[in-house]
Amino acid sequence: MQRIVLPSQDIPTHWYNVVADLPAPLPKPLHPATLEELTPADLAPLLPQAVIDQEFSQERWIEIPEEVRGVYESWRPSPLYRAERLERALDTPARIYYKYEGGSPPGSHKPNTAVPQAFYNAAEGVRRLTTETGAGQWGSALSFAGSLFGLDVTVYMVRASYDHKPYRRSLMEIWGGQVFPSPTDRTRAGREALAKEPDSPGSLGMAISEAVEDALAHDDTKFALGSAMNHVVLHQTVIGLEARKQLEIAGSYPDVVVGCVGGGSNFSGLSFPFLADRLSGARPHTRFVAAEPAACPTLTRGTYAYDYADSAGLSPVLRMHTLGHEFIPAPIHAGGLRFHGDAPTLCALVDSGHIEARAHAQNEVFTEAVRFARNEGFVMAPESSHAVRGAVVEALAAREAGEERTILFGLSGHGHFDMAAYDAFLAGRMEDLELPQTEIEAALQNLPTPATP
Repeated sequence: MQRIVLPSQDIPTHWYNVVADLPAPLPKPLHPATLEELTPADLAPLLPQAVIDQEFSQERWIEIPEEVRGVYESWRPSPLYRAERLERALDTPARIYYKYEGGSPPGSHKPNTAVPQAFYNAAEGVRRLTTETGAGQWGSALSFAGSLFGLDVTVYMVRASYDHKPYRRSLMEIWGGQVFPSPTDRTRAGREALAKEPDSPGSLGMAISEAVEDALAHDDTKFALGSAMNHVVLHQTVIGLEARKQLEIAGSYPDVVVGCVGGGSNFSGLSFPFLADRLSGARPHTRFVAAEPAACPTLTRGTYAYDYADSAGLSPVLRMHTLGHEFIPAPIHAGGLRFHGDAPTLCALVDSGHIEARAHAQNEVFTEAVRFARNEGFVMAPESSHAVRGAVVEALAAREAGEERTILFGLSGHGHFDMAAYDAFLAGRMEDLELPQTEIEAALQNLPTPATP
């Protein structure tokens, strides 16, 4: 197993903003009430000014504060591995590398954005943050970051994951987070959802609605989002920037970059620093593959349209691939990928053909996660298993073609809190959930209709 580690001085000093290099201007976000173009002032009740500035920035590089880099040093730079044992097991001429983000205190890539968001809020005098979480990785990360900067954190955790992953909830509470299963009776959005479906498994869209409503109701509180928006994607580019240096040390450059996609921040954080070379023409043939769950196939079966980022229509309206803000995904084990839409930057690049998308079923990805663990040792989060499946598909294609190819994928977090999912798989109890087209069409009926497309 080849392991490439950078010294702490190689932690990136700036985040990369892909907005500066997009082949066409990013469609403007819209105000949820008026469906007119969203302004920075519209976000002031929800986000600190520094984050708002980043959300609307057109600058290619944005400096990382020293205080944030100081916290990053606890686990960054993260290691890059070559999966040589997996290569042999697959009998492939491909070289497979993976960037491992499971070494952070919460065990995933999420602190890459949780730490700067907590820092900027604390610097502007905010006392409390609200947020959503699916599998619990984001809620864990923000609770961790909040504890470092003296912030109270309230987490609305999707009920399906709240029930399936109690130790993620415990982890948040250790760091001082207050955790509620969403939908709750604490907010109007939650009460309305429970009135319609008392046993609702919840969704990330609903959890966002509750967190936004809570934040808007308190003057000392702001909202922190774990994925999708531009500033979140921006913060995650430390992953790909480090991976570029590490592959340079290995004397290599990826032919294919693969990552799992729910809201898009992990995939984008790894891929965008490499995709910049494709957009500039320096590396036009590198391919980018977004791997998503078949039970929540936003990129492969969703519609590219304007939609709310939350179920209740309180958040900005974004142009994205969506299954509809009223869509409630099946309670699959990859809870962090159960979001009805994706990052607008990612979606624009899928729409323009620079990024491919594939959907994978639960048993398919857990098969690869177990094979990976038996060869490489790491037990990964169910979300990450979609990425390793995508990488294996590419490695087998290289074998079929008899070609040497370099494959890079993102291992976004460890699976130590996901043993119930692995138990279900190993016992043969895991189901591959089919998503009827009629269900997608029904969820798309109530998309917002802006005056101008």
